[in-house]
Amino acid sequence: MNNTKRIWQYFKKHKILIAIAFVSSMAVSGTDAAIAYMVKDILDGIFISKDEKMLRLVPLMIISLFTFRCGARFLQSYSIQYAGQKAVQSIRDDMYQKIIHQPMSYFSENSIGIMMTKIINDVSNLQRAISSAMRIFRSSLSIVFLTGIVFFQNPKLGISVFILAPILFLIVHKSGKKIKKTSHKIQEYTGEMGSALNESFSGIRVVKSFAAEIREYSKFKKVALSELKYKLRQAMITSVSSPMIETLSGFSIAAIILYGGTMVISGETTTGTFFSFVTAFGMMFEPIKKLNNYNQIIQVARASMERIFSVLDTENSILDNNGALQCNANEKNITFKNVSFRYKPDSAKVLDNISLSVPFGTSVALVGSSGAGKSSLVSLLPRFYDVTEGAIQIGGTDLRDFDVYSLRRNISIVSQSAFLFNNTVRYNIAYGFDKIEESRIIEAAEQAYATDFINDLPEGLDSLLGERGCKLSGGQKQRLTIARAILMNSPVLILDEATSALDTESEKIVQKALTNLMKNKTSFTIAHRLSTIINADIIAVMDNGKIIDTGTHTELLEKSDIYSKLFEMQFKNSR
Repeated sequence: MNNTKRIWQYFKKHKILIAIAFVSSMAVSGTDAAIAYMVKDILDGIFISKDEKMLRLVPLMIISLFTFRCGARFLQSYSIQYAGQKAVQSIRDDMYQKIIHQPMSYFSENSIGIMMTKIINDVSNLQRAISSAMRIFRSSLSIVFLTGIVFFQNPKLGISVFILAPILFLIVHKSGKKIKKTSHKIQEYTGEMGSALNESFSGIRVVKSFAAEIREYSKFKKVALSELKYKLRQAMITSVSSPMIETLSGFSIAAIILYGGTMVISGETTTGTFFSFVTAFGMMFEPIKKLNNYNQIIQVARASMERIFSVLDTENSILDNNGALQCNANEKNITFKNVSFRYKPDSAKVLDNISLSVPFGTSVALVGSSGAGKSSLVSLLPRFYDVTEGAIQIGGTDLRDFDVYSLRRNISIVSQSAFLFNNTVRYNIAYGFDKIEESRIIEAAEQAYATDFINDLPEGLDSLLGERGCKLSGGQKQRLTIARAILMNSPVLILDEATSALDTESEKIVQKALTNLMKNKTSFTIAHRLSTIINADIIAVMDNGKIIDTGTHTELLEKSDIYSKLFEMQFKNSR
């Protein structure tokens, strides 16, 4: 199915409105021809024959014609815009839903700016094209009706239309093809510009700490200039085509006046008939010029349409293999069986043949140098990625047999980067719940040792936190994410270096909150500071994507060279 037919699927439910718009467009186009035809009666009947009856009748006809035209234009415009807005919103909804449900690999391979550009700019281009498509239909009908008037009034002069029409439509076709080509590039660079802006603004602290404003500006300017180059190229195409059409129309009208004037002087035709012809012929150029402009908008939309369907056609490796079972990890063991994983089929393994059995309620700590595979391993549990080989089981059932949303509701994650939404404290703690009692929110905040600073905020739980929680300190943000996890009360917990970015004082408070969070749960902790995991039930030492040793802190100090070296190194640094 081509893209045009697929777009029609979004409009089918509004086909009555579209039919009204088409009929109204035909009516508007018909009035163009009627206006041109009436010129003959106005000139011959009123100004030459001095017919008083025509003098009274024609103004009434003109008022009626323009009133009818006004109503038809309103129906056409509102009907197509209503149907278009509804259909386009459905497309935007589907795009967002498609993207937000993609696995983590999609977000690591596609920039945020480009995704935003596709949802906002590309869909907006499509929205503009819908109105343009209707105007193309109306302009085309106007050309057809006016051509009929031209041939009806003077067949000999009408032949000039057939000489001129192929040249005009060739201009429209050629400019349209070039516009589509440049539009692809413009949208591509607009996406890159969005990415550059998002990256520099999101990392503004890093940018300023390295005094890298000029460097970031240079990156932005490079992309902006590339976009500008193609926009100027597109401007050149649009600026040349319309004047070419106007110039051709000028030459044509001049030639027609010369030839037609001769016919009037010789008595071969009347003045009214000739001016009716000239009016119809002159009126044809306006819809042709509009046809060129609207076609350029359509070509921009065609390029956007390809990008839109590239999103809607994206396969989802997780949801395409989604299980049907409802997950309940409470009181269930978690088992890793010969798990291997690579991010791409042609890339090296980041996890290699990992096996680990974790009874329910066990605290597991993963330690090892950077790049050992710790974060990759815990990312497999909520199926952010799927194992390449082997299996992960909860209660003996493969993760892939569970409904992925059901599975994720059984897992809470507190990561190193404490992400908060630009909303209230209440919203951020209760994220994931449509409705929940305030008493439970307050209880979660108390267990996360967050009530003191929440009460100090101007609006308490209803205080706005700013972009990414910028109004809070690192430790305060982390305690709110812990409160969120406490409220979720999932049986499985992942702590991905949750205290590594905090100062000693904040770490102590957050560690107390984590102790409350970990009660009666199976927990997986990625530890930067080994002092925070010495009481873990199982410590798994990882190196080069493999689990080298497992045991308690005491056992590993005796039998694991890697662990004892890591511990000794940190112990020396802390003295």
